[in-house]
Amino acid sequence: MSTSPPTLTEADIPHLLGTLALEEKAALCSGQDFWHTQALERLGIPAVMITDGPHGLRRQTGATDHVGLNDSVPATCFPSAAGLGATWDRDLLRQVGEALGIETRANAVAVLLGPGVNMKRSPLCGRNFEYFSEDPFLAGELATELVEGIQARGVGTSLKHFAANNQESGRMRISVEVDERTLREMYLPAFEKVVTRAQPWSVMCAYNKINGTYASQDPWLLTEVLREEWGFEGLVVSDWGAVDDRAAGVAAGLDLEMPSSHGINDAAIVAAVRAGALAESDLDRAVSRVLTMVAKAQPALAEPGTGT
Repeated sequence: MSTSPPTLTEADIPHLLGTLALEEKAALCSGQDFWHTQALERLGIPAVMITDGPHGLRRQTGATDHVGLNDSVPATCFPSAAGLGATWDRDLLRQVGEALGIETRANAVAVLLGPGVNMKRSPLCGRNFEYFSEDPFLAGELATELVEGIQARGVGTSLKHFAANNQESGRMRISVEVDERTLREMYLPAFEKVVTRAQPWSVMCAYNKINGTYASQDPWLLTEVLREEWGFEGLVVSDWGAVDDRAAGVAAGLDLEMPSSHGINDAAIVAAVRAGALAESDLDRAVSRVLTMVAKAQPALAEPGTGT
């Protein structure tokens, strides 16, 4: 078991922001590879691993891929959210969360990507098994317990997919046309409950557009509602490949793009700042949130435990 001290603390972040070059700031807002955040050895900033859940840890050990074809470490497969939702059992969800947190921590993973609280609106949605219910109250109650159970073990969660991601067909390009009342009464309440009661370390934005604007660059969704109304304190991460305009995303409140864009969007951020199209203060805000997540993960990474 490792007992090395944390390599980054939240107290270090203000100094680091004053030390980072513009290109380094941009790089920190993108993945290093498929599952890791960007490391910066010059300043002692480590990479951390964020990887799939939500009903079992999927930590790939060698080559990485999006669909899980390559080898992963052995892990417990818990009942899916669809099954857990049918229990209506808050205490059970807390216990499942704690068990997931123990395995996540033992495998040196900082954030488990889940739970999903999108509404089941059609039987054709290919990820209904990952969502709790067609009822926003039930989904919010059970997801809150799961998040609190996982995070009690010193690792983070990523509440997803924010928002109105209720079908898989055309999910990368569809625009969900929905009025604000319907959003607030049906599609957002489960997210609101988990955010306000459990403060997940991160929220994952969805692939789709909402009323013509991609969720990854929607300031109303990511800043006005999520942060200003609900008081979210954590990191907003993209779903894998959900970024359209990276600079617009930073300005709107998207902090971390996953996976790596291999420098393409890092360069876009730098160019936008230099052209005056993106305020460097907006970039600093995103960097600070990324570094805060990395710092929060360090104590558990230093003492991961055995998984039992």
